Order: sequence, then C-alpha cells, then structure tokens
Amino acid sequence: MDSPLAAVAKLAGFYLRKGGRLPILIVAVAVFLLAAVLYGEDMRSLAEYSWWRYKALYETDYAPGDPFVPETCDLSDGDWVFDQDYPPYREGDCEFLSKQVSCLQNGRPDTLYQKWRWQPKNCSLPRSVPVSSSVDSMLCDSDLFKTRSPDSTPGGCWSGYETVVPRGRRSRIVDGSRIIFPIKEYHASIEFYWAPFLVESNSDEPEFHSIPVRVINPDSVEKHAAHWKGADVLVFNSYIWWMNDPRMKVLRPGAKNWTEHQEIGRKEAYERVLRTVFDWVDRNLDPNSSSVFFMSMSPLHGRSMDWGNPNGVKCAKEREPIRNMSGVHIGTEMGLWALARKAAASTARVPVAFVDITAMSERRKDAHTSVFTMQQGKVLTPEQKAEPAKFADCLHWCVPGIPDTWNQLIYARFLSGRRPQRYFNATLALEMLRGKRMLFVGDQGPVAPGRKYKQKQDAGGQGVGRDYTAEHYAAVRVQEGCTHADIQEAVESVDGGAASKPEKLR
Repeated sequence: MDSPLAAVAKLAGFYLRKGGRLPILIVAVAVFLLAAVLYGEDMRSLAEYSWWRYKALYETDYAPGDPFVPETCDLSDGDWVFDQDYPPYREGDCEFLSKQVSCLQNGRPDTLYQKWRWQPKNCSLPRSVPVSSSVDSMLCDSDLFKTRSPDSTPGGCWSGYETVVPRGRRSRIVDGSRIIFPIKEYHASIEFYWAPFLVESNSDEPEFHSIPVRVINPDSVEKHAAHWKGADVLVFNSYIWWMNDPRMKVLRPGAKNWTEHQEIGRKEAYERVLRTVFDWVDRNLDPNSSSVFFMSMSPLHGRSMDWGNPNGVKCAKEREPIRNMSGVHIGTEMGLWALARKAAASTARVPVAFVDITAMSERRKDAHTSVFTMQQGKVLTPEQKAEPAKFADCLHWCVPGIPDTWNQLIYARFLSGRRPQRYFNATLALEMLRGKRMLFVGDQGPVAPGRKYKQKQDAGGQGVGRDYTAEHYAAVRVQEGCTHADIQEAVESVDGGAASKPEKLR
C-alpha cells in the first residue's frame, strides 16, 4: 500500500499531466505530509499538545496590551492562556544563559511550556514582542544566579534585564558579592547582590555558603546595604534559604562570633529581617527617585499528589499548567508570603511594591527544568533522566519561561504612573533604565568566569592565604567537608605548583 505522501504525489501528477493547476487543498496536504516526514517527532508532539486544542480550551480576546496598567489592577489574579506567538525569544538569543536551565539543549522534547502567556483578569500586561536586529534579544532570563543555591525565586529576573543589552556590547564585572552589567550607551547598569537572608549571616560568602549551621543577624544589614545606596530600582527577594528548618538560628545580642546564637521561630525571624530591611529603605532612599519592589516566593512542585496525579513522579513529564487550583495545595509557606506583603505595605516614607508571583507560578508544574538540567556541572545522563524521583529538579525553571513573566510584572509596575506603553521589548526596557542603576538583592549567586573565589576560613576565622579564580574552583570542585589543606593542595596541583594571581576583573 502506498504511503499517504506517495498517494498525494500520484494525485498531483495526474493533475499536472492534464495540464491543470494543482488544487490548493492538494498543495496544503502535500506540505503537511512532507513536514510530518521531516519533523516526525515534533509533529507527534504537536498532535498530542496542539495549539488548536489549547486555543479551544483557552480562547481569549486579548488586546496587544494595555497602554497603562492601573495600580489597582491585581496582576496576580489571572490565567495562563495558550499563545502560539510565544516565546518572544529563543534559548540561543541569550548570550549568558546558564546551561542548567537550557531545557531544550539538555534534551527536553517539547516546547509547550514556552507558549503560555499570563493574562490578568481585569487588565493586560504590556505584551512582549520581538525587536529589531540591532537589539537582537528579548528579556531572556539567564538563571545565571541560581546555579549554586537550590533557589529559583525572582532574583533570576535581574539577569533577564541583563540581556536587553545588544549582543556584542555586553560586559560583566564581578566584584565580591556583586555582579554588574554596565550599559554604557544608556549610562545605566543592571546588578545583582548576593545576600541570601537579606541581612548579615554566616552564609554571605557567595561561593562558600554551604554551611551546616546557618546563623543570621536579623537586626543588622549595614554591611550589605552599603552596596545598595545609590540604586534607582531595588528588587528584593528571599525565601528558599528559610525553608530548611522551622526554627532559625539568630545571633545573640552582643555576640562576638557566629557560634553565639539562639533559636527562634522562622516567622519571627523573617518578620524581624523584613523590618530591618524596610527600615533601612525608609531611612536611606529618596521616594521621588527610587523604585523598590519585593518579589514573593517561587514554589516547588515536588509532590505530584498535590495536583491530583498519583501516578506522577514529582514534576517529571508534566506538560501543561494546573487548570483548576480549587483544593490544590502546593505547599508554599504562605505565612512568610503574608508577612512580606504586610511589611511591604507598612513603610512610612518609601513605597515598596509587593510583586506577587506565587499563585501564578504554583500553576506551572510543567515549566521546571525537571531532568533536563545539569548536576555538578554535567548534563544528566540518560540513566539519570530515567530516575526522576532522584534527579528531577522541580525548583528551577526552564528559560524561556515563567521568569520572563516575572520581568513583565516588574516592568508593568515600574511604568505605573509613567508614559503608557502597549508593548514590552528590549528597546523599551533600555529606555526604562536610561541613567539608572537597577539592583537585584537576594539568594541567587553566580558562578561566573573570572570571579575571585575567596577561601574558606579555618576555625579561628583565618583564611588559607590566597584567592581562587573560577578556573580553580571548577577544577577543584570543592565539596563541603574538604579541609583547607585539601583545597590548597588541589589548587596548587592545578597551577603546577605556582601560586598564580586571580584574574583581573573586566
């Protein structure tokens, strides 16, 4: 029996021999069948999860985007609608995209998770659209600052703004706890500052923070805040690092070192930290020139029973959002969410916008990196991918994906009361940042080429006497529990016995 493509070819030949034109239906069928042959796997994916199916389910009459998003509009109340024009950029457009979140490159077979657009119920977000070739990348969220910590909260948004800079004109400066992307043409910068608990803690070293006993000083922020002064846009977040234990270790008043601590409840500690941070904001920022945001928590999807899939394994093989959240409880610590919202609304002098990403993100069990990610610097092997219960990452997000929506929320809130815009693209984002310093503060931290990695301290608080470059760190792969002698010996073997100087910051 002839294949469908052969049958269509015979029918086309009959019409051509008769000297007639091919009917448009035959041409269309031939093209479709040829595509099915050439792109069989992709066509099967589309057949299973076609946009026509989703168009029927999620048909929505949306405008290109509201030119003005009113401050009274609840951007967190809405639905994920299927949009065949999404995503507005591709993985390859992002120069600094971490391979950890490059899900397609890591073997994910479908792109459906990229095709959902957030639609608030009572207004529309400025719509993401492609831009000219002179600015060839959209707000790709590189997740660059989530590779070391088990966190995928909104600090990743900052690196989305980083990629609005035209390709070829991007530079990166690594300076201790700061990563800086200068935008010279716009006299602006986009920065990230590593502070996992926002206040001072014994986990503040951006590279050596895997400490068995984490202690915070909930009433002290000045060491960090010295780097925040002068920022025009400040975006705070802190969540996952709070979830290891229901009780937190806090420094005792008058303590001389981190061993002098006591335990208090997690909520009490979180509330004290927020009060400390927002008190600093009120005292040190100008409400006429500074915009301050606090991003709510990003959820995990580690239990498929939470959304009624008893046969599932964590978030593995999930292909669509949760449609009905009635009775669904993902397990996010909403007590901390409530404290953050209340604290953001309580500032006396400088307004703090609470950007709620939690509920919308809880629906997206389909958008995590799952087994299409990296572990210890290597893409998961086929054998590891076959064990999702052990290896699926249901915390980090694929990019393009949900973090881009978080960026849109910041953009919409930033524009409230300013010049209306229907669309959101890289050019407009750059104009938004002209002459400004945008700083993200939170619990994501980069492993960036050229970074200086400070040594761990010994029991007496002393270092081993040198700094490490990214190349040293990657070669040594320092694991928790190594002694300083082990580290130095390994580094010296990398150097061939020579104590080389760290790379200079570019």
